[in-house]
Amino acid sequence: MSAQARLEQVSGHLRGKKTSRDAILEKHPDDIVVACAVRTPFTRGGRGLLKDTPAQDLLAHILQALISRSGVDPSLVEDIAVGSVLAPGGGATEFRAAALVAGFPATTALRSVNRQCSSGLQAIVDVANQIKAGMIEVGIGAGVESMSSQYGPAAVSEFSPLLDSHPVAKTCKVPMGVLSEQMAQDLHITRTAQDTFAASSYQKALDAQRASHFADEIVPLTVKWEDPKSGEMKEVVVEKDDGVREGITAESLGKIRPAFAEEGSIHAGNASQISDGASAVLLTKRSTAHRLSLPILGTYISSTIVGLPPLLMGLGPLHAIPKLLSKTSLQIADIDVFEINEAFASQCLHCAQELGIPAEKVNPAGGAIAWGHPLGATGARQVGTLLGGLKRKKGRVGVTSMCIGTGMGMAALWVAEY
Repeated sequence: MSAQARLEQVSGHLRGKKTSRDAILEKHPDDIVVACAVRTPFTRGGRGLLKDTPAQDLLAHILQALISRSGVDPSLVEDIAVGSVLAPGGGATEFRAAALVAGFPATTALRSVNRQCSSGLQAIVDVANQIKAGMIEVGIGAGVESMSSQYGPAAVSEFSPLLDSHPVAKTCKVPMGVLSEQMAQDLHITRTAQDTFAASSYQKALDAQRASHFADEIVPLTVKWEDPKSGEMKEVVVEKDDGVREGITAESLGKIRPAFAEEGSIHAGNASQISDGASAVLLTKRSTAHRLSLPILGTYISSTIVGLPPLLMGLGPLHAIPKLLSKTSLQIADIDVFEINEAFASQCLHCAQELGIPAEKVNPAGGAIAWGHPLGATGARQVGTLLGGLKRKKGRVGVTSMCIGTGMGMAALWVAEY
């Protein structure tokens, strides 16, 4: 089957037939497959063991690990897309240098991508589409963020008088926490419901960490770290996500002060953690993977992007996921696992409930509330988490999705192979 015919089938237009779960489980030589998915541990911004490691160093490490774990010849990788939100200049210069340090030759191109919280996923989808179009054969979609060094007021750009004068455009500046607080009030999402959801995320993440579910996903790294107590610079080994904590309950979260309104419901314990980390995904066609003897972890099927009013930013998955399912003629029941980024408990909980997704299918190993959310890296992190989780659950079909600042949402469909 040709690439165009396959694309038409997945889009539901081949001879008028609708696609189905059975159709997407079929294997074809021109499928876009995931050959490797790796990430660093995610650590707490400003406090964790990666706080003194620049984003480009994190990226160099994870790209080097991807070469080692996948066995791919670096000279065959034609392009690398790196999602990042906060890096000055998009990080384009530093990230290109990081790829060279990691062992890629000068013939491997690189670009940075910024679609805010979906930057990592957008990087992967861009590379998948390049392969599908025949532009390249092998590519990498990655993401990285050092929020310790780049997050804060200085990272927020000023608008021009022209943009400030537009009634909708100026709402793009409203902080996401403020938007989510207002949304929670408008939709009557109680603090108790948010804290219960957040506590569940912590417990699921703790269970997954104790069971070593991410041994194949996380790449340990050795970095320099300044001890905040002594001021001494030490060499440390970072092996696991440090945002996961024991003893978190809805009751303990209920004692934390609201962050965005005096009588509000959103606080540091039921929102995603500010974090540092990097992730990367190696993509190619199935036929190419077989020819190069690369492993196959799963298949990329399709993705969607939606826009909505900036003040409704958190509802991105509520619009992106139905569009994705409609595009592929699937139903909620056809999906085994949903990885929906937990930017805030309020928005993730509301989106899942409105879509009718069973709670056990949403972030079964916890989410960004517990693991952390290095902005540019999360979208790529979700792919490895999803494919590994599907394998453990003996499931096949999964969706990754997230809300995006300024009012957008993105979702992608994946099939696990094992």
